[in-house]
Amino acid sequence: MDYEEFLTIVRTAAATDRESAERGTKATLLTLAERLTRGEARDLVAELPSELGPYLHTDGHPDPYDVEEFIKRTAKRMGTDEETAQRYAAVVLDALRRAISAKAYHDVTSLLPHTFAELLPAGPWVEFMPADEFVRRVSVRADVDEEEAARTTEVVLELLGERIASGQVDDLIEHLDAPRRPPLRRGKQQNTTGRAHPMPLDEFLEAIAKRLDVDFVEARGRGRAVFPTLREAVGDKEFTDTTSELPPSYDLLWIDPAPVEHPRRKHSTSRRGSEA
Repeated sequence: MDYEEFLTIVRTAAATDRESAERGTKATLLTLAERLTRGEARDLVAELPSELGPYLHTDGHPDPYDVEEFIKRTAKRMGTDEETAQRYAAVVLDALRRAISAKAYHDVTSLLPHTFAELLPAGPWVEFMPADEFVRRVSVRADVDEEEAARTTEVVLELLGERIASGQVDDLIEHLDAPRRPPLRRGKQQNTTGRAHPMPLDEFLEAIAKRLDVDFVEARGRGRAVFPTLREAVGDKEFTDTTSELPPSYDLLWIDPAPVEHPRRKHSTSRRGSEA
């Protein structure tokens, strides 16, 4: 993987521009380097594009900070808030996973405490749909560009996170690539009771329309783009468990009107740091 490909992964998954992708990459890797010895950093640099090497320079004295501190330091380096920094860090760490060998990724994540799992791809060895592929499929189904597809995905998943039980949100997150998780977490935070709060389909679609500033018909089309893609990403069983908490009228949203060609049938696998 070359430098431009690495940045493209970050830019696409974060739905951002090249400058912001570079800033997020630099901040995340500089912060990660503070947890590494010189030998660990050297092994990592050997598998990465040369342009990323300077970001992983370390004085050789690892600082065993936790995930909250990781996010704070990344936010400070980016000059942004912690929620944004967390989103970028998850995207960059996923790009890192794709850029290096499974062994190298395992060696790095094994150094991290289990609390870092929220920033890393889920599961001990799981198949999942890459975040940029999720957005691509939504883009095709909704007939919008990928930036708008990413925004649509964020809105629909956040609304879903507000409606279903907190435990089901956690289960769903475990089946999604890291950059697709933050909106579900935000929705979960809005659900103060932790129980399912299904709303009529029309109200759900009106909420989509309001947050995306589109009309009702367009909102329905956006929902019908995200839900079939979610089903493909998490599998039938998890999707059924999730949608069983919604009224039957929602079935309209996952009758796929536009099947999408899937050029990347074989998804990447990864190991969560907490399992190491």
